[in-house]
Amino acid sequence: MGAGEQLVTVGAVLIGALSTHVTNHLMERSRNRYQLLTRWDDKKIEAYGEYVDAAKMRIASSVRLYESREGLREEHRPELELREELAAASRRWGSAFERVMLLGGDEAIEAGHELNVMLAEIDWQATGRIIGTLPEWRERHRTAFRLINAFHDAARVDLGIQGNVTGGKHPQRDLLLPETHKAQES
Repeated sequence: MGAGEQLVTVGAVLIGALSTHVTNHLMERSRNRYQLLTRWDDKKIEAYGEYVDAAKMRIASSVRLYESREGLREEHRPELELREELAAASRRWGSAFERVMLLGGDEAIEAGHELNVMLAEIDWQATGRIIGTLPEWRERHRTAFRLINAFHDAARVDLGIQGNVTGGKHPQRDLLLPETHKAQES
């Protein structure tokens, strides 16, 4: 084997080694990028879920206070305790929304802002900061749950999850009310 053939063989080995190195490097970089995206998606799912849960807890605390203040529910806890429960739910909601602001996509954040406006109105009517009728109270709740569904849809899009919470296959839902309350609504 002559010197020229040996150089060609060494060159081929070097090219093979270099291409193996580059391929391994690109594959490792791609794997790391995928792991990073997956890790952030997991965090986003947690943040979105926590936010919706905290929003619903804030609504539930508002309902207990409002219904107690309006005489719609017999409540064995004093109003001050119900207000403290609502304040705690509001703090939890605020922390949850901060995580959405840190991790969320633009559309999910905007959907959260719209929901936050309605949550504030529900809170204000529950505490008496704004006055409203029972039908207005219920309409705020209907709107809040429509906005929660809009938030779900925005979060699903951000996460790349197919399907919608609302739409043709999922018709609009209404508040679940006992028959006596439904009769009063008519």
